[in-house]
Amino acid sequence: MNTKGKDKKTDGISFIVPAYNCEDTIEESILSIVRGNYRKGDEIIVVDDFSTDSTQSVLRKLKKIYPHITIYQNTWNRGSAVTRNIAIEHVNNNYIFCLDSDNILVRDSVRDLFKFMHNMGADSAAFQYLYFFKKDTGLITHKWKFKEGEISLADYLASYIVPGASGNYLFSKVSWIKAGGYPQCRTLDTWGFGLRQHATGSKMVVLPGTYYYHRYGYDSNWIRERRRGKSSLIALQVILPFIGILDQKDVDRIMSRKYRNVWFDNLNKEPLKLACGLRGEGGKVIDETVDKTYALSLKTRITNIGMHIWSRNERKTCIS
Repeated sequence: MNTKGKDKKTDGISFIVPAYNCEDTIEESILSIVRGNYRKGDEIIVVDDFSTDSTQSVLRKLKKIYPHITIYQNTWNRGSAVTRNIAIEHVNNNYIFCLDSDNILVRDSVRDLFKFMHNMGADSAAFQYLYFFKKDTGLITHKWKFKEGEISLADYLASYIVPGASGNYLFSKVSWIKAGGYPQCRTLDTWGFGLRQHATGSKMVVLPGTYYYHRYGYDSNWIRERRRGKSSLIALQVILPFIGILDQKDVDRIMSRKYRNVWFDNLNKEPLKLACGLRGEGGKVIDETVDKTYALSLKTRITNIGMHIWSRNERKTCIS
């Protein structure tokens, strides 16, 4: 693993954006960096994983306007894990924020993470909430919420709702080196990287009250592998090098024929316990769909008005 350039800068943040067939979303993602989170000393590195749509054209247009964007392109489709690792090989700063090419940052949010991470003596820092949306950030369908403060290894194994599952957070390059980079699997690479960070001693913290916008609703690698029933097997491959950290009963369970294909999807209900006996606290899903909630509340108000009118007319009928 190349570590060249690791100590060139100390205060800047390297934003990395892995890209693949994202012609409709990547401009909005990059603009959320340059128009609200980019500072002097930062850099933006985009690695295109051999897109077959017009992603490259969009990137060239953006580079003309923002020449500080650096673009690389894989010569064949290598997958998201390799693409993320390639991007990090090129960074010049000690701190990295990975933003997927369809997600959106809140203005001035990353610098708050940076300060919090340093104040807490941590190696990585994540927003507390993921605001899920499909097309319009004004219509949030649901949220993920992580517990604030430090996320321990036990917490990380208590649910699949953890910062690593999204992959959009700030971390030091040293923690990436210690972890051995992103595991080279076609999906769950960000979850696997977060696990590797925890298992190799890196400290992760969550900044209370912060969030970013996470797009969903399309046929992602995660969705495809989960539909095929492969996510638990892939997660098992990732965790095998660290299997000794787990309670033996849980090791036997996730290795068994009955559970090896389903344990990861059931983490929220059956969290893993560490060998020392600790069982952590995972994240959770909160909130109804915004527009659905509004529609239901509106329907409730209309129904209540209707019931009130009906009741009043009924009383008049009875009196007469």
